Amino acid sequence: MGMTLKNLLKDPRHYQIAVLAMLLSYGIGVLDFGVQWHHAAFIVATALAVQFIGSRLCGLPGFDARSPLITALSLTLLFRTDSLLLAVAAAAIAIGSKFVIRVRGKHVFNPANLAIVTLMVMSDRAWISTGQWGNAAISTLALACLGFIVLTKAKRAETTIAFLFAFAALVVGRAIWLGDPISIPLHDLQNGALLVFAFFMISDPKTTPDSGLGRTLFAVVVATVAFLIQYVYYQPNGPVLALIIAAPLVPVIDTLLRGRTYHWHAAAAKPFLISNVKGAIR
Repeated sequence: MGMTLKNLLKDPRHYQIAVLAMLLSYGIGVLDFGVQWHHAAFIVATALAVQFIGSRLCGLPGFDARSPLITALSLTLLFRTDSLLLAVAAAAIAIGSKFVIRVRGKHVFNPANLAIVTLMVMSDRAWISTGQWGNAAISTLALACLGFIVLTKAKRAETTIAFLFAFAALVVGRAIWLGDPISIPLHDLQNGALLVFAFFMISDPKTTPDSGLGRTLFAVVVATVAFLIQYVYYQPNGPVLALIIAAPLVPVIDTLLRGRTYHWHAAAAKPFLISNVKGAIR
């Protein structure tokens, strides 16, 4: 049992699942997110089913539930719809994209990001509820601390730090240039959805550049595009839209700035795998 616990603590996905599950439980139980339990259940079930089917179709000998669980929990936290069909479609698009849209062995788009943007573009019954978290400083601090723990384990903290610093600098700089009180940009930055995006979406080690410098540059690009979308063109959900726009740059950055491709800890694979999979799609 001690060895099993040690293996569990090695893989950052276990932290991600635990933190996202706690956030979802807190949001439903305390903050009244408006998440329908049957929607959440169908999202999780569909994500796991598509991962299983995709693994079989691609000839992979094992099934790993961790990656689809993270995607499903991210969808339940950020994605909103009044249609069960769209909720199921979100999970199917997210997980399916990992098997279909790939460049040099890496899936290009963050699965949850691709599903959310695709359905928001295709239907007026899909949206992101950014105001559900509230803006209390203590809540954002708690989210940031929990997310940072996850990122430290994943060794991809520079992506989130660079994004948050760049985006905050642009938002605060705009307020100073316009002569607005500093409370306005601080209010905009105290947003739970923004932090979930920063700590659990843009930081995905499987869809960010391989090198540290590449990840930093990528994060600054995403922050800049997000700022332009939200504060120049006055469109909502700037970060989520910016990430899908910038995602095709990752293969280019990997070509120019070589780095080591990220792999999850193999030693932690046993507890959730039906059989160990070397080089599986995750």
